Amino acid sequence: MLLVIASETQISVRIQDFGHFLGKVIFPIGIENRLISDESEVVLEEIRLLIEIRWHGRGGQGVVTASRLLAHAALLDGKYVQAFPEFGPERRGAPVIGYTRISDEPIMIHSHIYNPDIVVVVDPTVMSSVDVTEGLVEDGIVVANAEESPDSLKDRLGIERAKVYTVDAKRIALDILKRPIYNTAMLGALIKASPLVTLESISKVVMERFPGTIGEKNVAVIKRAYEEAKGIE
Repeated sequence: MLLVIASETQISVRIQDFGHFLGKVIFPIGIENRLISDESEVVLEEIRLLIEIRWHGRGGQGVVTASRLLAHAALLDGKYVQAFPEFGPERRGAPVIGYTRISDEPIMIHSHIYNPDIVVVVDPTVMSSVDVTEGLVEDGIVVANAEESPDSLKDRLGIERAKVYTVDAKRIALDILKRPIYNTAMLGALIKASPLVTLESISKVVMERFPGTIGEKNVAVIKRAYEEAKGIE
């Protein structure tokens, strides 16, 4: 099934299969793409999928680093990517937003992400001051660093159709890294919620970014968060 959303500057085509989100395509107005439909199927000619992720955390927590590590891993998996922060003052401890786009085809848009398919909350305290679900697509995914259960967080956020995954990233980070650094744990939880990249690719880019023992510990954090993350639809 296709859900087509148009604005003055772009068209967003969301692709679903029996209610499960598969991906979306965003392209500027004026680019001709032909959609052929009958009673049973819709055929998209030369259109591929695009996934948009928005990251929430605080300055100094590696939010932008996580968005870039994800993009680098997707690049290794043969995807086209974008990763960038929200422009503006970034003070340590202040709310920070990062963005990642992953696509099967070259990405033609260069704007902030206004309707993310996935929201990743690196620091749970931002949820008390920032509407992390703003613009989230109706059947999107929230992945949060939280001690509470996915169903409890889903009720607290007041979302109905979106899937919610939680992981106690703080505990995992303190156990393995001995420091409250949650960004790599959230990469593991994100991949559990949506297999955007392979564990092999994300482990490789983390080892390249943090060579030696630090990298090995961060890979261990990712794998443990992947195992412990729990979700609810």
